[in-house]
Formats: sequence, structure tokens, C-alpha cells
Amino acid sequence: MSESVNALYRARLATAAQAAALIPNGAKVAMSIGAGTPPALVTALAERARAGEARDIRFYYMLCAAVAGRTIFDPDLVDRLIPMSYFHGGVERALDKLRGPDQHLVDFIPSHFSQIPRSMVEHVGVDTLITIVSPMDEEGYVSLGTNTDYAMAVARKPGARLIFEVNAHMPRVRGDCRVHISDITALVENDQPLLAAPPAPLSDVDIRIGEIIAGLVEDGACLQMGIGALPDAVCAGLHNHRNLGIHTELMTPGLAELVRRGVVDNSRKQTHVGTSIFTFALGDRALYDFIDDNPQAEAYPVEYVNNPAVIARNDRVVSVNATTQIDFHGACNSEYVGGRQFSASGGQVDFVRGAYMSNGGKSIIACHSTAAKGTISRITPTLTGPVTTGRNETHLVVTEYGMADMKGKTLSERAKALIAIAHPDFREELEREAHAMQLLAR
Repeated sequence: MSESVNALYRARLATAAQAAALIPNGAKVAMSIGAGTPPALVTALAERARAGEARDIRFYYMLCAAVAGRTIFDPDLVDRLIPMSYFHGGVERALDKLRGPDQHLVDFIPSHFSQIPRSMVEHVGVDTLITIVSPMDEEGYVSLGTNTDYAMAVARKPGARLIFEVNAHMPRVRGDCRVHISDITALVENDQPLLAAPPAPLSDVDIRIGEIIAGLVEDGACLQMGIGALPDAVCAGLHNHRNLGIHTELMTPGLAELVRRGVVDNSRKQTHVGTSIFTFALGDRALYDFIDDNPQAEAYPVEYVNNPAVIARNDRVVSVNATTQIDFHGACNSEYVGGRQFSASGGQVDFVRGAYMSNGGKSIIACHSTAAKGTISRITPTLTGPVTTGRNETHLVVTEYGMADMKGKTLSERAKALIAIAHPDFREELEREAHAMQLLAR
């Protein structure tokens, strides 16, 4: 490593308090997803706000880590450090429970994941990026590691403040995810373990749905998996498949395990042959070790990875995403529960479109047939929240009771097919509702 590069690095080193002080009042800050949330920086920013030194700073992000909820998004600080969420998680849902009738403690910005970089840079005008990065390499580059996603677009914005937390635990990932030391505003060294997201326990229903979906996946298919127990169950059901590929927004432990087992070799892809492509990663330490300097795994910005036209360049793409509600027409609400924002659309629609555009591709929407301990049917006459995936987009729907193909079906045929995979306890009631809506002939 050259002395000039080392000198640039030393010149940018700061304490967390010094780095936080570089973010002025009124700033618009992009913050990385999950494992990329920088704990030292958000702690220092919260301390500045409590001391009355920081106000009117807005944070734009998806799915922040719990450390943000304990620091910058402390309920006592959200009038000064303002969350602007593109994807709700536990932190936002906890704040939402505290709000009054005329209050929004966390505001929400609807957007497809592929469009968030443009939303942040062009429409919002973010001016700062805070994230965790890997240690610098011999050429003077740090890697965005687990979080290329929208971070790279902000990092490339002319004049943006890049305030990074360097962490030896952050993997150095290959692909288009590096930032040179000369472009960085300040660096804070903080070597603490990255956020680990343990896998959700699999229920018998998850396993059954995973088996059904695994049966729809052909050898040689290219996979995208969403987050949660259902995609994990699908991965578990694919252990006897061969020559699978990966082109996914989220790299998960389940997908990494398929590579380790030799199930995924990316040999039949049409793009990035031999390599698993992703835009962010969230999981356990074994996952982070898997993507560290691994030529079989590369990260690219989300506007590339989630572009439906790019997704469709591979044949036989199989996209698996979860939903919370499906109406008789096949439209899906995948983000609203109990009258409130629960998560977001994320990349669901990006991959629903890209997978169906793919030669031989399949877009799969999966869900348990019921919610609230069996008291509510997820297949319903009408949605009680916004439409995430429209009825024209939905392809295959899977519950533990089977699969329904929406393509080429009339509204009447769709209602009948969906009722057939609803929980048996609700089918009679759903049929009555379908008759009342004149979707089923008497």
C-alpha cells in the first residue's frame, strides 16, 4: 500500500463525535439497511441531538437496525432526528404504536426498491451517506460490503458527504461496490460484530409451502428469494436440485447454503455465469464470511440488480416473495397490516415483473392461508391496504393448500382458483362473498 494512500486514510480518520459534527442541521442523510447501520455514528448523532446541537436532520433508509431505535430514533429525539422510511421494520412499528391520532412519528415513502437510488438522489436530494465499510485495500478502496443497494448511488453523487464507519468484521465483497479513499469525507474506526439476523423458525406450514414451491423449480433455474421464513423453507426444499443460479436482491444464509452444497453453481445463467449476484446481504456470521472476497458472489447497485430488464436476461428466473393478503382478482397487499404500514413493497414488484419477462420464468407469491392464529383468511374479497402487486402482475400464488395460476384466467376463474387454496374453514364464506360480488355463477 502506497504512502500517499495511507496519508489520505490518516487524514480522514475522526472520532465518532467529530464525524457526527460534520453533518449540519437540515441535512438529508441516507443510512444503510440492516447490517450496514453504523452504530458509533448513530450513537454520536443521538448524543449531539440530546445536547441540543443537532436538529432537523432527516434520515432516509430501509429496514434500520435496532441500534437506530435506541439512538437516533429514540422517541424523545424524532422531532430533531427525523426518520423517513422506505421500508418499515420492528423499529418503525414500535414507534408507530406510540403515535397520537394526529401524529406520524415515522413517515413513509412508497417506492420500488429499484427506484430508491433515483428517489434519494434526484427527488429527495440526499446530501450525506452513513454506512459501515470494510477496511481499505491495497489500492485505497473500501467495500460497501453487505450494503451496495442504494448506498452506491449516493456515494457517487457529486458533493455528497461520505461518512463511513470502518469495521474489520465487514466483508470485502467483489463486484461494483467499492469507494476510493479520496472520495470519502470522514472515517470512524469501530470494530464491533455486525448485526446478525437469526433465521426465523420454520413452522409445518412454512415447510409445506416450501415443498410446493420447490416442486415448481426446475434444475437450471435462476433464483430470487425474499426475506423471512417462507423463502428459507423454499431453500431447504431445494437441496436435491442441480445447476441452479442466483440473481437476487437479498443474499441470505439459505441461498449461501445452496452454493456450499453445490446445488447452485450458476452454470446455466445467461449473465454473470458462475457468479451469484445480489445487492445486499443480511444473516449470520457464516453468511458474511461466505461473501468475503468470494469470486462466486458479487454485489451490484440495486438499480441494476432489481431492474426487470436485467433480471429477464436470465432464463427460467424463479422469484419467491411473501404477501399478507390476496384478493379475488389476484391483487396483493404485501405491506399493510391492521390499517398501518407494516413493511413495504421492497423489490417484490421488480422481481415479479422481471421473472415473468424471463424466458420460462415464474413469479411466485406465497403466504400462509390464514393470519392471527387462524382467525383471518389471507385470501379475501377485497384488500384492506394498498395494492403492492397488481392483479395484472400476479402469476403463481401458493399457500399450504396448493398453487393457483392467475395468468390467462378470467376474474371468475381467478376467484375460484384462489378459494380452492384458501383454508377449508373459510372456503364456504369466501364462496358466498364471491357470489355476492357476481364473480361466481349460482
